[in-house]
Amino acid sequence: MANTKQAAVGFIFTTILIDVIGLGIIIPVVPQLLQHLLNIADRSDISSISKPAMYLTFIYAAMQFVFAPILGSLSDHYGRRPILLFSLIGFGLDYIFLAFAPTIGWLFVGRTISGITGASITTAAAYMADISDENTRAKNFGMIGAAFGIGFIIGPLLGGLLGEIGPRIPFLVAAGLALINALYGYFILPESLDKEHRRTFDIKRANPIGSLKNLNKYPAVFGLIISLLFIYIASHSVQSNWSFANISKFGWTPKMIGISLGIIGLLVGLVQGLLIRFINPKLGNEKSVYYGISLYALGLVLFAFASQTWMMFLFLVPYCLGGISGPALQALISSHVPKNQQGELQGSLTGLQSLTSIVGPPMMIGLTSYFSIKNSPQHIFFPGAAFLLGAFFMLLSALVAYFVLKQDTGKASQ
Repeated sequence: MANTKQAAVGFIFTTILIDVIGLGIIIPVVPQLLQHLLNIADRSDISSISKPAMYLTFIYAAMQFVFAPILGSLSDHYGRRPILLFSLIGFGLDYIFLAFAPTIGWLFVGRTISGITGASITTAAAYMADISDENTRAKNFGMIGAAFGIGFIIGPLLGGLLGEIGPRIPFLVAAGLALINALYGYFILPESLDKEHRRTFDIKRANPIGSLKNLNKYPAVFGLIISLLFIYIASHSVQSNWSFANISKFGWTPKMIGISLGIIGLLVGLVQGLLIRFINPKLGNEKSVYYGISLYALGLVLFAFASQTWMMFLFLVPYCLGGISGPALQALISSHVPKNQQGELQGSLTGLQSLTSIVGPPMMIGLTSYFSIKNSPQHIFFPGAAFLLGAFFMLLSALVAYFVLKQDTGKASQ
């Protein structure tokens, strides 16, 4: 039984890894593609492409917010495997669509499709919850983080190199990876949710509001989700803003962006795939959350005031060490929810993450854009402003988690 579960962890790790490589490949070339479609010659002109970039993120996030809970609930009814395969095929076809987009309008259509079909990570997280127990939950969620990390080593590095050839090439490679991933899953990936633990699909619960109302009956879960929301918002100061901030501040090329994202991926992979296996059992989930969020905040403050490129690379160390908090927080949330509601839970979390992707990128990229206007008496040139705002949200997350867990511990001891 243990060997079967370990094999399943390996299967889902590989599936996520290939998927994230496909996602990571396109990140370094998005600014370049937007400049190409909008006929902008000055590579350092970030303010002209920041709004289209925000709108592209918004439409993807809005579709995720609506459809992730639906697909999560469908996976509770039909099983994880068919939903995961549907999502991967959708991603593959959409990358092909995006690769040949002749105008920015077609990019918006493609991102809409991506948002509707993009439930692969949601379903993978539910899959991990299915095959985890109290002792392995944080470790297995850490494997998802490790797959992200390694995928973001290979993906952005490859994307940065391919982007030197042309901004559309990475999309075609990403399409191939997604479709290969779907083929791999079809032949290799077993079903994790047996029929005895499935539940009937209910459209009233299969929406962002309905699923949250249902989860509200678990007070600790609801409070910890709020804490996670603040982390999601804060993470957009790096996730959505990294390329723009460093192009504005240091004039980074797609190749340099790809290298930096590759290093981020290496550090995240080491922390969540290896280090967390030793740290989490010693600290426990609760302390891992506090220490991790504090390290996140420290890294963001250091990013804000970095004055040279090498500093950004050095300050990645404390920031990525903050990654011990995510799997621990997810493990705490998941442990409060029954097995036949894990898909709904993960769908809700993805939907809420998408909601923060509606709020976060405009906030962070907009702040960077505002403080990236040079030679203007009305503006202070400070592209690191978004990193400071991210640190503030991290501290809010730590405070919310502290009060929720303190209250939950008090109830458990009564």
